[in-house]
Amino acid sequence: MVPGRALSLEPLLASRRVILCVGSGGVGKTTTAAALGLAAAARGKRVLCLTIDPAKRLANSLGLAAMTSEAQVVDNARFTEAGLTVEGSLTVMMLDTKRTFDELVHRYASTPAARDRILGNKLYQYVSTSLAGTHEYMAMEKLHAVKLEGRYDLILLDTPPTANALDFLDAPERLVSALDSAAMRWFIEVFQESGSVSFNLLAKTAAVVLKGIGKLTGGGFLQQVAEFVTQLNDLFGGFKERAAEVARSLRAPDVAFVLVTSPSPMAIQEVLFFAERLREQGMPQDAVVVNRVNQPPPCEPDEAAAREELTRLGLALDDDAPERLVRAAGDEGRLASLDRRNLGALATGLGALPARPLRVDVPALPYDVHDVRSLAEVARYLAP
Repeated sequence: MVPGRALSLEPLLASRRVILCVGSGGVGKTTTAAALGLAAAARGKRVLCLTIDPAKRLANSLGLAAMTSEAQVVDNARFTEAGLTVEGSLTVMMLDTKRTFDELVHRYASTPAARDRILGNKLYQYVSTSLAGTHEYMAMEKLHAVKLEGRYDLILLDTPPTANALDFLDAPERLVSALDSAAMRWFIEVFQESGSVSFNLLAKTAAVVLKGIGKLTGGGFLQQVAEFVTQLNDLFGGFKERAAEVARSLRAPDVAFVLVTSPSPMAIQEVLFFAERLREQGMPQDAVVVNRVNQPPPCEPDEAAAREELTRLGLALDDDAPERLVRAAGDEGRLASLDRRNLGALATGLGALPARPLRVDVPALPYDVHDVRSLAEVARYLAP
């Protein structure tokens, strides 16, 4: 692949139902997902952009006070005002981890009474929001749920900003393993035999530990734990089956992965690691988007030429303006040269993959992406 060569993500927009934007924090995943959503909507598709932690300015740029867990259709007037023709629709939604978990409890609890006991359990309030792996799994669960609904032609997911940006790949398996652990099964057996936590039924060592925990947390804590674990067991069969279904859906042929990075060496190392991890998981590496690529200036003027051009433009600047302009042009050229070198390393790394992904470079823009017009500019680079 030639470094800097711009291709188009149009084939993905045309052929896939789900596109996941993957990358480390701060490389422009949310902007990339929103811009691709706008590009697909302009082509007549019904698009859902599911975000995890969207920047407030992105919501504002789409005419929304804030993104919420409810689906919000962006008013077409916003696009018309920016001079855009959008034949489809763009809907945005923010993930609500607890609400998604609650929906699973509603779906798989054996009775309304069992459902209410789980939802009312104090420990559930923690597990449904803070247990390791819950956030990543619920992102995949929500994605799978809206895909099955069939209301949208294309769903874009801005993946969770986790310490490891690919934790969501095995989140279904990890969450099931945590809920199906030996310790969990042990608690269930003890509680179901006696109807309460009975220390007489436990090994002496475990009893000492649990009694110590009981003193620290209050007598009702262990009862809450035992009740919660037992209640969770009530819906575990359906939950485990659903998690396996979610894991399979990530590997479906209508799912695409777009790796998002910047030209910085660290970001490039991370995106190559992500690409290899996807390969190991049996998932495609469809495309790489490189954001904020510095472009060389069209020319490198000397001070005399700079002064002449400033005069021609009628810019009454101070005497050292030509010198500063020449210095700025030189800085731009050096940054562009550095980016070219870094992107050469990216091209080499991607070329070593069995299936070489597309690469699209988005130049460093002279302004923030803070409104529909600038978002459309990014969309034009991604899918002209």
